[in-house]
Amino acid sequence: MKISEILNKNVPTLSLEVFPPKTDDKYESVEKSVNEIVELNPDFMSVTYGAAGSTRKYTTAIASNIEKHSVTALAHLTCVNASEETIRKQLGELKEAGIDNILALRGDLPEGVESTDDWVFKHANELTEVIKKYGDFCVGGACYPEKHPEAEHIKTDILNTKRKVDAGCEFLTTQMFFDNNIFYNYLYRLREAGVTVPVIAGIMPVTNAKQMERIIKLSQAFIPRRYVALLDRFSDEPAALKQAAIAYATDQILDLLANGIDHIHIYTMNKPDVAAKIQENLSEIIPSCKKA
Repeated sequence: MKISEILNKNVPTLSLEVFPPKTDDKYESVEKSVNEIVELNPDFMSVTYGAAGSTRKYTTAIASNIEKHSVTALAHLTCVNASEETIRKQLGELKEAGIDNILALRGDLPEGVESTDDWVFKHANELTEVIKKYGDFCVGGACYPEKHPEAEHIKTDILNTKRKVDAGCEFLTTQMFFDNNIFYNYLYRLREAGVTVPVIAGIMPVTNAKQMERIIKLSQAFIPRRYVALLDRFSDEPAALKQAAIAYATDQILDLLANGIDHIHIYTMNKPDVAAKIQENLSEIIPSCKKA
């Protein structure tokens, strides 16, 4: 099923994200976790794509397996230092694997690379155009409530996001955020700029302090004082911190839903128990979270 069709049903949705292994020896353990998450039967699942395409074959394999379990899969695809021919080939592989939905991303710059001047594709909107050229895919894009780390200003970043939509993106998924007010302000600015496609709010339950340090470094996300206090209080108690992180994420989601944001995406970090607990907390609120 196309994700655009899922989002247009006018009911709240909950989607879950997983990531593939980096090496063959880790595939079995990752597959086990992914299969447990598949059993939660979310509205759809997205599968990430390693830096410079390092996990491409695993992304396709896992997304195909998700589809075989009757859950809609969203495969990430990047265009870092790619040619149109390599992208066309990858699209063929995805279509052959039964994948109808793609999240189009430029991708992280490889270490040591500072310029994309010599690249065929410099931005995700260019990748979106090529995906639409070579197949009947539903294409989504990423957006950044606190602006992309490489953008000079939020206004510039919003214009870049609009270019993705104008190129054919049918929905957007946000980078993780921990303060809903930042998201509400961003969504208003998107709509003001003429971006009217569905925007899925990305939520990450951070279950350990080191993970948060990495998130801050990579995404430059603002961490509210309330979350900082939570990390400080429970950083030496893993079970307590996990419970607190799930409670914080649930509170964020409830506030989003109460304010008319119907589509939520959970960055699960391949943790079935975390995803399952959030679903349980929302079992009477989001239809797909209610188990038969």
